[in-house]
Amino acid sequence: MNDDAPYPPDRTDDELARLDITLLLRYGLTAEPGPRRTALFGDGAAAAAVILDRLGTEPRSVAFLADTVRAGGLALAAELPEPLPRREAATLVREWLRAGTELAGGVPADDTAATWLRAVATIIELKQLTRTRDRST
Repeated sequence: MNDDAPYPPDRTDDELARLDITLLLRYGLTAEPGPRRTALFGDGAAAAAVILDRLGTEPRSVAFLADTVRAGGLALAAELPEPLPRREAATLVREWLRAGTELAGGVPADDTAATWLRAVATIIELKQLTRTRDRST
């Protein structure tokens, strides 16, 4: 066992939903591997998944947005009239995308954002699969 590995924090969905995703993106997207990047891809991705899942966002929509960011960049995705279905989710994710565009991180930031969005989509899907499994037992 790796004794240097931090013990995962025990946060509820409500606690995660209160995290400032925009702030995590601003400090994590262009950060070198380390605590800021870990916070973005750990608690930040989990928090974004909780929020978007509560808004009824399908994981495939977030995955499609990730592909759009990878293909066209954060700036293009931030200007989409509807980056996600459902108005509230679209408004929220547009704010997150714009936070990334303010960094002027270029292609590396675009790729990191796309990878992060893919992680968010995966977590949403796992949450949905777990709920479905729990209902069936």
